[in-house]
Amino acid sequence: MFPEYRDLIARLQAEGTHKRFLSLYQKHKDLDLQISALKRQDSGTAHVQLDMLKREKLRVKDELYELLRQEAAAS
Repeated sequence: MFPEYRDLIARLQAEGTHKRFLSLYQKHKDLDLQISALKRQDSGTAHVQLDMLKREKLRVKDELYELLRQEAAAS
């Protein structure tokens, strides 16, 4: 995710001081795991839940991108 910010992501993770970044990054990973688990299910109701999770993951990814953009500009 965001190869142009790979070094910045590694730095923010290593420092562990940017709580919003860490929270969003973890949420994105958790959503990815939930999506993967639902894809393995063969259920009609899983489709609706899968769609909602994917939308939330995109929202989190957009927020992460904006945060990384701002951090890169400040550096």
